[in-house]
Amino acid sequence: MKKTFKRTLRVSKYVIYKETLVDYKEHFWSFLGAFFGIGLIAFLQSHYLLQQENVFLIGSFGASSVLIYGAIQSPLAQPRNLVGGHVISAIVGVTVYQIVPDILWLSAPLAVAFSIILMQYTKTLHPPGGATALIAVTSPGKIADLGYWYVLSPVLSGCIILLLVALFFNNITKNSSYPTSSRWKRLLNKKHKHSLKN
Repeated sequence: MKKTFKRTLRVSKYVIYKETLVDYKEHFWSFLGAFFGIGLIAFLQSHYLLQQENVFLIGSFGASSVLIYGAIQSPLAQPRNLVGGHVISAIVGVTVYQIVPDILWLSAPLAVAFSIILMQYTKTLHPPGGATALIAVTSPGKIADLGYWYVLSPVLSGCIILLLVALFFNNITKNSSYPTSSRWKRLLNKKHKHSLKN
């Protein structure tokens, strides 16, 4: 019993130590990726949209940035999860709002709960998707007026911008690779080799 406890303690110390190691290069690229991903969406919102259409930057993109720039190996941060999770959750949120628009105590939990179930079912679980669904039912005014356009813009268009920036910044160094799927890696390697030949 004592040996098991000591071994568990030793393993725990190692895992905690390993998790707190600082790789300054990786942190630098995470910072740049998040800065340019969110910055590009914010720039488009502030310069190319009318004041009354200014809903391109939604809060759940901040949470997505933590995953796709800071925890790129996480299964929840992969492209399928990023795009699928947000889009499914946006559809659910808008649908719930259309059915139960004025009963917040019912529409908010329904939107989040259904979005979780559908993300699980489609294998696109992305925690910020729950916030995307919640935004659709709790935001008065502009977002509510968008209806299903909310799914295309800001949600899908914002996800695509975040993903393109993540594909660039997360593959700059040799130590990181995004996405983790071997199919994506093969595709990215083919494009990289093709561009080197030209």
